[in-house]
This record gives sequence, structure tokens and C-alpha cells, in this order.
Amino acid sequence: MLQGKKFIVTGAASGIGKAIVKLGLQEGAEVIGCDLDAQRLEALKAEADSARLFTCKVDVSQYSEVEAFFAYIAQEHADTGGLVNNAGIYLGRNLLDYTPEEIDKVLDINIKGYVYLSQGFGRMLLAQKRQGVIVNMSSVSGQEGSSDAVYGLSKAAVLGLTKSCAMNFAPYVRVNAVAPTMTSTPMMAHIPAWRQQEYLEHQLTPEPLLAEDIANTVAFLLSGQSRAYTGATFDINNGCYLR
Repeated sequence: MLQGKKFIVTGAASGIGKAIVKLGLQEGAEVIGCDLDAQRLEALKAEADSARLFTCKVDVSQYSEVEAFFAYIAQEHADTGGLVNNAGIYLGRNLLDYTPEEIDKVLDINIKGYVYLSQGFGRMLLAQKRQGVIVNMSSVSGQEGSSDAVYGLSKAAVLGLTKSCAMNFAPYVRVNAVAPTMTSTPMMAHIPAWRQQEYLEHQLTPEPLLAEDIANTVAFLLSGQSRAYTGATFDINNGCYLR
């Protein structure tokens, strides 16, 4: 599906982002992987061992860094046609325990980061009148609520951003979101045990959701096979919540 494609993945060094990078490379794409963790990016590069993987240390919450990143993209990878907004943090806290600094950190990464990257990507493709795709990583917690209210707020905001960008960037850039349920990644360790149990009890299929499952859906959305989809949200939740 992705042969000949070139796309950006934020939060590329671990979890879902890493799975998306690996699948893209397996399918013949060129991938620009961004992350704040330079050490993990180096490990990803060594593991992938592919000339089609390019890595870049970027703090998505800092506008100046995102701006510099797109200057690099314009110069070195001007044919980039896809963006996966995946970088995010989950602190697993009760709203009453959040400090103002922690609230700012979550919203800066989980919302502003998506806005900054979408703005830079949209500007580039609309100026060139070129077709492209954005895939935004939301969450079931943005639809059904979260034990961590600030995280849930950020993932609900991603759904609104997805619909608005789909309108604003048409007809050139398609924009869709995926909303996974609890996934087997390091982030799962921060979800309270009672909330994990609630998710599992609601699932209609028993198999655990893997990062690779989400990567498969993202690959479909990046490909030409999804040309009729924009402004949509793809639930990946084992039937956990039916709408």
C-alpha cells in the first residue's frame, strides 16, 4: 500500500509510532521519524537499518523547532506527502492532582504539537497544490472520557482538529483520525488497574490490541486505498465502545 510514499511520523521512537515506522519501511515507503528522545531515535535507526529512514530530534511543543523542521523538510524532502501526528504523553493522574505546569505540558504536546505540525504540513502542500494525507492519533478516551481528564481533553481536541483541518485543507489534504483503546505499549503501565479492567470487560473480541494493529490502519489511511475518507475517525477498540 505504501510503496513509493514518503511520510512523517512524530513520536517515532517507541510504541505506536515505532510500529508505524517499521510497517512503512516494510512496505517500501520512505519515513521521516521525529522524536524528542535522540537516544531512542538512534536505536530505531540501528534496528531498522534502512536507507529509507531519516530521523530528526524535534520537540513538537516548541513552535520554533517545528518551524525549523519544516524548513529542513522543504529543502531535503520536498516530496513528502504524509504526516502522522502521534507524539503524546499520558501522566495517568486524577485532575485534582495536576499542577499548572503538568497541565501545560500535556496540552502543549498533545494539542499544540498537532496544531503546529498540521499547520506546517498544510502550508507546504496547499502552496504546491499537491495531494497529501494527515493521520491524527486520538484515543477512545477522547470519545468516552478518561480517568485522566487532561489527557481525555487533549484527545477530544484532536478529533475537533481533524474535522476542521479536513475542511480547511480540502481538496488537497485528506485528514483522518484513529481512536485506539488500551494498547500494549509502555503507556499502558500508567492506566489504573480498575480502568484497564473496565476496558477489557467491554471488549467484544478478547485479543489484546497491539501497536501493529494500529499501524495497519494508519497505513491504509496513508495509502490511495482510503481516497474517499476525510474528516473521519476510525475506532480501533475491539468493539469496546459501539457508536
